[in-house]
Amino acid sequence: MIDSLNGEVISIGLDHAVIECGGVGYRFLATPPTLGRLSRGQQQRVLTSMVMKDDGVTLYGFADADARTMFHKLQTVTGLGPKLALAALAVFDPGELASRISAGDAKAVQTIPGVGKKMADRIVLELKDKLEGLAAAPAGAAETAPAPASGGSYAVEQVVEALVGLGFGERVARPVVDALAAESPDMATSALLRAALTQLGKK
Repeated sequence: MIDSLNGEVISIGLDHAVIECGGVGYRFLATPPTLGRLSRGQQQRVLTSMVMKDDGVTLYGFADADARTMFHKLQTVTGLGPKLALAALAVFDPGELASRISAGDAKAVQTIPGVGKKMADRIVLELKDKLEGLAAAPAGAAETAPAPASGGSYAVEQVVEALVGLGFGERVARPVVDALAAESPDMATSALLRAALTQLGKK
């Protein structure tokens, strides 16, 4: 079990990063807020969760313990896997999500991409009384926004690719991303991804 990584950040993508530890590069999936706190070439530490499935092993990275705890809590919900748990943390920070669930706000939970009414109700039902510590926690450290991406079309392609990786069809994702990029051409790629996730979650 890999509990954390502490080393040089080799690369940062829209939905992942690579940290080198002891000569080995570890690739992990993460949310825009977590990736926004990393700087390439710097020595940094992330907490991790390793998910093993029949098709392989995937490492997920988190900026703090609250995010990782919420990631684990979400996966205790019947039918909710790691990809959906990560999508939830891309839309809400752990404290806000815990507060919404604890308050029984299924409509807010339903804005998470891939979460329909039944799943939102199930999340609230199964987690409502299990998130006291997280709900009482502050909303978390302010997100460090990366500089706006150079080249709007390149940013759009990156975001569309990330959304397809999260399970959205390109025909559904691309118009949403194009519209958001046209409205705010200087938006950072991570912010564009979060905005697209929010929009797609409402469809």
